[in-house]
Amino acid sequence: MKRIVLISVLFSFVFLSHAQIWKVPEGHETRWTSFENPTGAKGTAAQANKGAKGSAFGRIMAGDSCVLLSQQGPGIINRIWLTVSKRNPKMLRALRIKFYWDNSVVPAVDVPLGDFFGNPLSRTSRFENCFFSNPEKRSFNCCIPMPYRTGAKVVFVNTSDEDLTHLFYDINFTKLPEWDSEMSYFHAVWREDKSTKLGVDYTVLPQLSGRGRFLGVSLGIFANKAYETTWWGEGEIKFYIDGDEEYPTICGTGTEDYFGGSWSFAKQVDGKTVEQNYCTPYLGYPYYSSHDELIHNFYHNDDVMPMRGFYRWHIQDPICFDEDLKVTIQQIGVGYRGLFERQDDVASVAYWYQAEPHNSFPELPGKEDRWPR
Repeated sequence: MKRIVLISVLFSFVFLSHAQIWKVPEGHETRWTSFENPTGAKGTAAQANKGAKGSAFGRIMAGDSCVLLSQQGPGIINRIWLTVSKRNPKMLRALRIKFYWDNSVVPAVDVPLGDFFGNPLSRTSRFENCFFSNPEKRSFNCCIPMPYRTGAKVVFVNTSDEDLTHLFYDINFTKLPEWDSEMSYFHAVWREDKSTKLGVDYTVLPQLSGRGRFLGVSLGIFANKAYETTWWGEGEIKFYIDGDEEYPTICGTGTEDYFGGSWSFAKQVDGKTVEQNYCTPYLGYPYYSSHDELIHNFYHNDDVMPMRGFYRWHIQDPICFDEDLKVTIQQIGVGYRGLFERQDDVASVAYWYQAEPHNSFPELPGKEDRWPR
């Protein structure tokens, strides 16, 4: 019986070539879970209305949760799609998605819904990259491969004070004939610091132990109005790998550099400086706004300090670790007097693979503390 494809080979298959898509692997069984077939069992879908459309969505009451997938045995999640009826930033921070591997009671992922799907300030934008997409700012797509050895569970949680009238979803997964010991488990962690500390690097990924691969990061920055129009993006990302202490092994050259830009992200249009957004498979800057379009007030306009959202995926430039890893980024700007330390509102989701067990991270803050500014 053929062994399942290793993660590194799978990446090459997905991103670099379509030459092998005609192959049908022996012993691989394709399944979907959705409200039309919550268990994903063979021959049990579309029963709610005698084969017609009868159970396309679910209602998740305030404070309730819903299991989107629960499977036993080896397998791999290939794709997740979902949408919800309320998509404002407060709701997208109040909704959570959790992933559990191999019957663990500790989630490998517990992240606010909007942030997990590539919206680091929980403000949606149209974008597409190698792992996530949101074609019209209403849907959430993920195609990160997520293998598991003895079982998997995905849980959707509504911690808001509002009932969610519509949750649509489907999760595509493959039941595998056996587990390959060289595969690793998917993890993600969300963090936010509403006012970073002067001279202290923001922690993208807290110190973790084990062997694995850093997959990438989605990062959002809400600029502090105290710095007015000064440039914000001189902070360097740092990777502390396998025993690094005071100094890292890898250090970038600036925030916009790490996300694929240079000399800021601006262009000139009719004598005005205008931001340029972009999306590529591995790095991008899909979100920028200096207006809070979600709030209407009769007494003041919607001007706010700039909000920015970025992503970076280390597919062609892998960052692997054998013992431990920590990732940080500086908050440094530049003005007429040169470089200076800043305090901004920074939020991020770090994604990685590693063998279980993983480090325990603090519980998510309460929903009000997660709400974006």
